[in-house]
Amino acid sequence: MSGDQCGVGEFRTERDMLGTMELPANSAIGIHTARSLENFRISGRTLGQCRLLVRNLALVKNAAARANGEISALDAAVAGAIVATCEEIAAGEHHDHLVCDILEGSGATSVNMNMNEVIANLALDRLGCARGDYSRVHPNDHVNLGQSTNDVVPTATRLAIYDSGSKLVRALQHLASALRRKAEEHGEVLRLGRTCLQDAQPMTFGQTFGSYAAAVERHSLMLDSLLEPMLTIPLGGTAIGTGFGMGAGYWPSALHHLSALTGRSLQAPADFFDAMQNADDLARVSAEVRLAANLLWKIGNDFIILASGPDGGLGEIQLPRVQAGSSIMPGKVNPVLPMTLCQVALAVNGNDVAVSLAAQQGYLDLNHYELLIADRLLDSMAMIEGAVLTFTSRCVENLLPDARRSWDHLRHSSALATVLVPKLGYAAVSRLVEDAQARGRSFIDHAVAEGHLQADDVKRALLDAATRSRD
Repeated sequence: MSGDQCGVGEFRTERDMLGTMELPANSAIGIHTARSLENFRISGRTLGQCRLLVRNLALVKNAAARANGEISALDAAVAGAIVATCEEIAAGEHHDHLVCDILEGSGATSVNMNMNEVIANLALDRLGCARGDYSRVHPNDHVNLGQSTNDVVPTATRLAIYDSGSKLVRALQHLASALRRKAEEHGEVLRLGRTCLQDAQPMTFGQTFGSYAAAVERHSLMLDSLLEPMLTIPLGGTAIGTGFGMGAGYWPSALHHLSALTGRSLQAPADFFDAMQNADDLARVSAEVRLAANLLWKIGNDFIILASGPDGGLGEIQLPRVQAGSSIMPGKVNPVLPMTLCQVALAVNGNDVAVSLAAQQGYLDLNHYELLIADRLLDSMAMIEGAVLTFTSRCVENLLPDARRSWDHLRHSSALATVLVPKLGYAAVSRLVEDAQARGRSFIDHAVAEGHLQADDVKRALLDAATRSRD
């Protein structure tokens, strides 16, 4: 029931240590959030837009209310109203009331209080009371009971990063599988390997795609291993690690309920003071996200080069034609999906710089920049996940090597001279290369003409050289 339905008028007055403010009687936010809207018009991104963070904040508040109900610190009706409201928020409802700027400068106090005030006022609705009737459900005394911003927000941040990171790991594994399939499909299609953008040695597209798959798999495994520490949470440390402010029995009960709500086996840190002060675990995840992005950047660049043309470039792979590439040049199609992958990697590198600096900037007993870390790291993981899923489904799964063009480039390259070195020696083969260039012949044609290779056996000889066993 809203305030005006209770007959309290159009506005209500709320008070804090700084004075009073008038709010609409039916507003779900309170005075702290209202002040934050005056102070922090920064990023244009609100708490409500950070859906994973909101969901996990709601789960933390839910677990806290259940624990406080169990130890009789909250009466059953109030605890039940808070729990039911938190369940709705975790399910995606009421996010329009979570209006605090995500880069607010209060060390996340405003974000925590935005949640507390909204939960309190929506719980009051359930109890048939007017919004703002904090004698019944108070944002601090009841919703925030046994908690501090300093253990709630870092806990929700780590759980959100675990959730987002797990989705990213699955996206990377999906990409690796698609690349593996391409490696199997085109395992014997020859191409000219290149080092320093110069002709090198024969290889296959199976090896090319297989190398990409192996690298993506490695990064997915590394990221997955770094996510496990996110399940060690500082909930119960309250303001600085002492646990001061909790009721007896609250902490083990809250940890139990939060584990059940998240479906994760959550652990307490070995040292709560360390957990409150330091964010190096988050910086480590961000660094691996950056490294994964940089690998994807490299793969994207390779696709752009291999697909360059169609007439003036390599043109050795054909990317799906997904949209027109120019407003002035008819028929032009650009490698937009690999380019998107590269652009996302650029943004991720910037985010990682912010995360790295924020992680080392806490003063004394608290790192108060964890909202910036959460915002930038969650942004990075969401961007890469989206780019990878699109790149996989709309590019990798439908691309084709141009076997004819790849063979033409290979057969005209003097880099194939390496094949004859074991037979003739480096010096003799060098003379063959020079002679072929002087005669205007491809090296293979010259080697066949000179009797060093059989024309019918050239492809098999090159394939054997490219796929030589290491045994």
